[in-house]
Order: sequence, then C-alpha cells, then structure tokens
Amino acid sequence: MFGFFLILMATTFSEIGVSTGKTEVEKKKDSIYSMGFFSSLIGTILLFLIAFYKNSFVFSFASLPTFTLRVVLEILLTFLTILAIVKADRGTFSFIKVGTLPLLVVADLILGYELKIYQIIGVGIIVFALAFLFLNHGIRRNGAFYSALSAILAAGTLSLFKYDITKYNSVEAEQGIISLVLLIFLFCMAYFKAKENPLKLLRKKEFFAQSFFEGVGGVLASFAYVFMPASIITAAYRSFSVLAAMISGNIYFNEKRFLIKLACLLFISAGLVLLVV
Repeated sequence: MFGFFLILMATTFSEIGVSTGKTEVEKKKDSIYSMGFFSSLIGTILLFLIAFYKNSFVFSFASLPTFTLRVVLEILLTFLTILAIVKADRGTFSFIKVGTLPLLVVADLILGYELKIYQIIGVGIIVFALAFLFLNHGIRRNGAFYSALSAILAAGTLSLFKYDITKYNSVEAEQGIISLVLLIFLFCMAYFKAKENPLKLLRKKEFFAQSFFEGVGGVLASFAYVFMPASIITAAYRSFSVLAAMISGNIYFNEKRFLIKLACLLFISAGLVLLVV
C-alpha cells in the first residue's frame, strides 16, 4: 500500500508541474527544452541529496550494458514526451500513456514476476477502455502520435530501470545519473537551439513552481517502483495521472468530452483493482 500512496502523491505534484509548464510554453514564455529542464532539475537535486544523507549511492559497473541502453532511450523518450505534453490535450496524453501497461506485463513476466490471470484480465479491461475512447472520439489526434511513441518507449525504460535497481544499483544512483544526463542534454538544447538560458528563467516563480512540483513528483514515483512490480505501480501511476489530467484539462484547458473520459476512467479503475488484489 505504501507504493500506492507514493504514486498518488507523485501524480498530484506532477500534474501541477506539467500543467504549469504546458501553459507557459503555449504562452511562448519558454521552449520545450527549458520546460524539460525545469521538470528534471529539482528531482535530480533531491535524488543526490537523499543519496548523500542516506549514504546510499550504489552503482555497479556490471549494469553498464542495460544502463547505457537506458540512457539512450531516456533521451529520446524525454524529447518525445515534452513534445506530446505541449501538442496533446492533457486527457489525450494521459490516456494514451496507459498503453504502456500491456508491454510492461510482458516485461514483468520476463523479469520473473508472477502475475495472476485476473491481473492480466485487468490489463485487458484497460486496453478495452482505451479502444472505446478512440472509437467515441474522446481522444484528439493532435499530439497522439508523440504520446503513443512515448508510451512504447516508456515500457522499455521502466523495465530497464526496474531491472537495474533490482540487480545492481540503488534508486538514488540509477535515477540520479539518468536525471543528470537529461539535465545536461536539455540545457544544451535550450541554450544552443532555442537560444535561452533556463537558469535565468528559473528565477521567475512560475518556472520554479513547475520545477519544484515535477521534481518532487518524479522522486516519489521513482521510489514507488522499489515496493511493487513495474506493471502494477505503473498501472496506478497511469490511472491516477489520467484522473488528474482530466480534472486539469477540463478546468484549465477547456477540454471536452469529460463524461466519456470519465466512463473510460471507471473501466481503467476496474482494471486497476484486478491488478492489485
């Protein structure tokens, strides 16, 4: 249950940060690269502070093959994700990200986790809900392609993350180094491509707020994977994220078809119950 509590808190904080970042990019106050930088900054700092406080920075060189692959995939995933966040509705992005689950179930089976038949049925219900949403035009095409690609890549990066922290590295070391690499990549893209300095923008309260909330949310989500299989934790993460995105999308971005999305969320929640019993 502690893992689910962490995920609930993580989705709440993350949605506040993501919605703030989406708003600022739409207002052209910053680029998608600075937005990504803000998303990663506070979380990276917190991870290294936790590692220092707990003396828990454990990194094994035996993890380099899977870790290096994850670095490459995470850079690509980050680029696709921030594109999807900006271009897609909040509801569209979050619903499509639920599509990561079937792939994670397969990955968990490969990694040796035992999943019951009703848990697999739960994933099936979630997939059905997504199909229903598509057929009833509850998902707009804008940004859907980027959202789908990020969902597919996320299955790979999350499986590699779970494998590394199970076999080799601590959460703080694994996620801290990955976050640092992403920070450097995003800063360089913002500075050289978008011609802006994210560190100067960070002085403004709206950008600091985005960085703080997404950073805290990301750290909480990372530690949740220690307590349960990746497919189950991600099921909770995606479901809670859908709810949070629906609320913010309806209130702040005037997104439509709320009732259809709510019906699909109920199906997803039913699938989640089967996953966790």
